Amino acid sequence: MFLLYTEKVRKLTTIAMLIALEILLSRFFSIATMTVKIGFSFLPIAVIAICYGPLAAGFGYAIADYIGATLFPIGPYFPGFTVTCFFCGIAYGIFLYRPGRTLGWPSVILAVITVLSLQLLLDTMWVVMLTGKGYIAVLPERVLKVVVMLPVQILCIQMVQRRVLPLVWKN
Repeated sequence: MFLLYTEKVRKLTTIAMLIALEILLSRFFSIATMTVKIGFSFLPIAVIAICYGPLAAGFGYAIADYIGATLFPIGPYFPGFTVTCFFCGIAYGIFLYRPGRTLGWPSVILAVITVLSLQLLLDTMWVVMLTGKGYIAVLPERVLKVVVMLPVQILCIQMVQRRVLPLVWKN
């Protein structure tokens, strides 16, 4: 009974630390304009997805976005971005959660393509709603962000998962 309780506490504190890291990376260590944000804030969410699955990653990403937007706003809070974060966390979890097994390249590639596609489609729609610019006017710089971040995210997640999995699944 006590062992089960300590595992739940360990899971909760690990997710909380990764949420805090995501907020730091997203709000302070990324390049952000009104229409595009480039950084490494995807990594803590990918680690949550790898270790704890889709729901933990989805809720963790949504909570991180809400807390980050509330405490350190870049612009006005808009719940659409939080919804996108939830779906992106779920997508990471669906492709990256393989308890006890190392992820292959196809899983990582599919996860990143799915997440970047969600961000491209949904976040572009939210930016258009907030700024009043046309969808086609905002799209080119957002497509450029996807092209730049695709190999970066694939390589970073692949490198991190090789370090994280032995620590998490050591039993």
